[in-house]
Amino acid sequence: MKVRVRLFAVARELVGAESLEVELADGASISELRAALTRHTPSLAQVLPHVLFAVGNDYVLDNAVILPDREVACIPPVSGG
Repeated sequence: MKVRVRLFAVARELVGAESLEVELADGASISELRAALTRHTPSLAQVLPHVLFAVGNDYVLDNAVILPDREVACIPPVSGG
């Protein structure tokens, strides 16, 4: 299945795009998405251990299963002051 990942803040800056698509097996988890992003988008590798993911309007844990046709948001930690 294709998963559209919306990127925010530093993740968007590192990739140079607002979103990207990742091909995953049906029933893949957020953990599998995180691993695929690390492999296929090396520029994100430095922030991926620290990002939160959301599906729909809800933050999800790494064991959450991604349903087909659901958009995933990649939300890095916010810094500044």
